[in-house]
Amino acid sequence: MNRLNTRTLTHLDWLEADAIHILREVVGQCANPALLFSGGKDSVCLLRLAEKAFRPGPLPFPLLHIDTGHNYPEVIDFRDRRAAELDARLVVRSVEDSMARGSVVLKHPSESRNKHQSVTLLEAIEEFGFDACIGGARRDEEKSRAKERIMSFRDAFGGWDPKNQRPELWSLYNARVHQGENIRAFPISDWTELDVWQYIQREGLALPPIYFAHPRPVVRTKGLLRPVTPLTPALADDQVEEIRVRFRTVGDITCTAPVESEADSIDAILAETAVTTLSERGATRMDDQTSESSMEERKRAGYF
Repeated sequence: MNRLNTRTLTHLDWLEADAIHILREVVGQCANPALLFSGGKDSVCLLRLAEKAFRPGPLPFPLLHIDTGHNYPEVIDFRDRRAAELDARLVVRSVEDSMARGSVVLKHPSESRNKHQSVTLLEAIEEFGFDACIGGARRDEEKSRAKERIMSFRDAFGGWDPKNQRPELWSLYNARVHQGENIRAFPISDWTELDVWQYIQREGLALPPIYFAHPRPVVRTKGLLRPVTPLTPALADDQVEEIRVRFRTVGDITCTAPVESEADSIDAILAETAVTTLSERGATRMDDQTSESSMEERKRAGYF
């Protein structure tokens, strides 16, 4: 009697299969989707999943990045290099362009541009007619993320209402929208930070170097480490330290903090991540610390 050669699927196999299913649902139901790609670790995983879902053909969507103009150069260099390696179409739209148009007005020159990405994103959606934006957000990042559906409906103004979302029973997803409306699709929404790092390890994925421990000048501010850069210089009363740090998440320099760490390999990062008690954004994002610019408030206005 012949027996099928089978193997036990791991939790990463199941997560990968679900994410590939979601990506194919977006492409099957939507006329003009885009994949949000910043060069960060979550979007790196998302891009790998897209390769598995659609290769050997070309990716059926462009890569879209909303650039604040204040991103870490190592990440921008990696973004451009990875898109070129895959021969993918990369669309970059900048908050600085929105500022030049007058659609974004800063309260003061040193204000973080991070929350203003919502305006530039909505402008890009209108410019290209995107009916879906595929993102790498995860529910474990921050409490308002946990309210998000896999297919998150956004109205004609880009707004998100957590009480006005579609049911998602039995892995059935509805990504259909009317003209002007938009879907934000999150294929790795059910993944954890540890899952992401385990997948990076399994797939042998390259990352920007700032994810690994390296020496950097920082200032301790309200329990966070503020990097000292030309955009975020030390103030007169600041005590600057040069310590070994790594970034758990990357974004605008003005609001993304590293964490103190000696983890300079994926194995070491996995060991740290397995025992951490602070959420990824709670430990590293200065813009999530105030109610004025809370994640939920920004998402209601069109944020990722």
